[in-house]
Amino acid sequence: MSMERVAWGSLYNITRAKSGSKPFSKATLKRVLGFARPHRGKLIAFVALSIVMAILAVATPVLAGQVVDAIVAKAGSGEVIRLAVLIAVVALAEAGLGLVSRWLSSTIGEGVIVDLRTRVFDHVQKMPIAFFTRTRTGALVSRLNNDVIGAQSAFAGTLSGVVSNVVALVLTLIVMLGTSWQVTVLAMILLPIFLVPARRMGSRLADLRREAAEHNAAMGTQMTERFSAPGATLVKLFGRPDEESREFALRAGRVRDIGVRTAMLQFTFVTALTLVSALALALVYGLGGVLAIGGQLAAGDVVVLALLLTRLYAPLTALSNARVEIMSALVSFERVFEILDLKPLIQQKPDAVAVPAGPVSVEFDDVRFAYPSADKVSLASLEEVSTLDTRGGEEVLHGISFRVEPGQTVALVGSSGAGKSTIAQLLSRLYDVDSGAVRLGGILPGSGLDVRDATFDSLRDTLGMVTQDGHLFHESIAANLRLAAPEATEEDMWDAIRQARLETMVRSLPDGLDTVVGERGYRLSGGERQRLTIARLLISQPRVVILDEATAALDSTNEAAVQAALGAALEGRTAVVIAHRLSTIRAADVILVVEDGQIVERGTHTELLAADGRYAELYRTQFAEATAVAEEAVPEF
Repeated sequence: MSMERVAWGSLYNITRAKSGSKPFSKATLKRVLGFARPHRGKLIAFVALSIVMAILAVATPVLAGQVVDAIVAKAGSGEVIRLAVLIAVVALAEAGLGLVSRWLSSTIGEGVIVDLRTRVFDHVQKMPIAFFTRTRTGALVSRLNNDVIGAQSAFAGTLSGVVSNVVALVLTLIVMLGTSWQVTVLAMILLPIFLVPARRMGSRLADLRREAAEHNAAMGTQMTERFSAPGATLVKLFGRPDEESREFALRAGRVRDIGVRTAMLQFTFVTALTLVSALALALVYGLGGVLAIGGQLAAGDVVVLALLLTRLYAPLTALSNARVEIMSALVSFERVFEILDLKPLIQQKPDAVAVPAGPVSVEFDDVRFAYPSADKVSLASLEEVSTLDTRGGEEVLHGISFRVEPGQTVALVGSSGAGKSTIAQLLSRLYDVDSGAVRLGGILPGSGLDVRDATFDSLRDTLGMVTQDGHLFHESIAANLRLAAPEATEEDMWDAIRQARLETMVRSLPDGLDTVVGERGYRLSGGERQRLTIARLLISQPRVVILDEATAALDSTNEAAVQAALGAALEGRTAVVIAHRLSTIRAADVILVVEDGQIVERGTHTELLAADGRYAELYRTQFAEATAVAEEAVPEF
């Protein structure tokens, strides 16, 4: 290994290691070993191979020195050939073992990546909705990419490096001291000249790389936000393209300047250390040559010392950086464990049971609820803030009680922020109540199954929900439908599309069901997107339907089509409808007026109008103008 390669390797490790003064954590190490346990057989083989390869690395210079001695002593061609064959065998063994070692390190490293990513991905899926409303998606994805890969390096590189470098260093020192202690001591004196520049310049390069990474991250965020469909629309409507361009160019220019400075520092660093290596070799050849001429040292020993020199500096340099690399890997592990240590607020009980078959009733029994505070559902690092928002914990629902019989429709109306959507989220168990109970099934009040006692799978099969935004994945129409019913056939999908009043539109598309809808479904109109979410609900055939202002953002034409589709969705099913449209609530079996987290009125449309209370006020202010249009355009259900 040349001194130039040693310099580049040292530079690479230093500039990429995260500086940190955090104390060594035994708890973190214990958890790391837990991830290593499934791979312990390969790890043992990997460490053993690293030791053998370190021994072989020292053997080659020794054999080369023996060749020189054999030539000087004119020992005969047979001895020289024998030594040459041994060198070739050692080289072949190093190459073969290197391949096996590389396979082992890759297998272990990639295995750890799979284990960590899978564990984090599965864990994140269990987090409550409050977690996702607070977390920056990019910061979360970074944990699954950058930090997991950083943690992997502990197994793939640092572990083998420490083991092989310690063995190589010990063997090299023993051989060099045994060959000539004078030359070895002088070589060690030159070590600070090698290490000090590596530390100082490596630190400067690391700072530059971190600054470049920050600018690149900022540019990435700017591009991600501006290049999405809603972001691009916002910029075109209200943005200042010239100012955006100047800001982007400023960051890109700074990254360019950092790149030039980094390249020059790297070249200066490597040149300086290559010069040090030349001086060290000059010392070995000079002092060793003098000792050889004086008969105090064999000619072959001079060659051995020269070849071993880089094998002395290389492990010393690597080990001097090992602590930084290990701490860097531990920081990555801790950032991953930070996610895993967030406890999901919504968990399935070990003895959970399925929701009973047959028609399902819905019952809220004295339900009280407060949204969880940030410290229970989030991390400051994921929100990219210095401290978490301490607000939260204030009760938003105060003793909500009502019952919907199988096949009935209940409508929730009230002012914005009154708690209507919160009720829907508690029913679908996106959150859990603080007191009281939400029950499904049961003939008599209080006899149903508490949703907290139900299995997640049975809840998903029982409940279907359509929200106002009608979110779709950037996949085909068929893939978005199969999200709710993975086993659905093409006939099932066409049936759901037909009920959702979308058949003509989908059949007109060039790829039909295989048409990709775009990010968030933006290739479709608002009405088409919403009807497709209704088709997704229909294909799952839920027994309880939850509609959270499913037509709030639509114009009257699209609303008419969506309401017709909703008529099919609600037929024969228990329904909880949050609405502000007259056409939706007039035919409801019961209407609940929610204000400030309480039910202030309940009854049918006619009864509530006659009572001349809050509902009548809402009717006059919000619904009266739409009555004629709604009654003509939208079929009741």
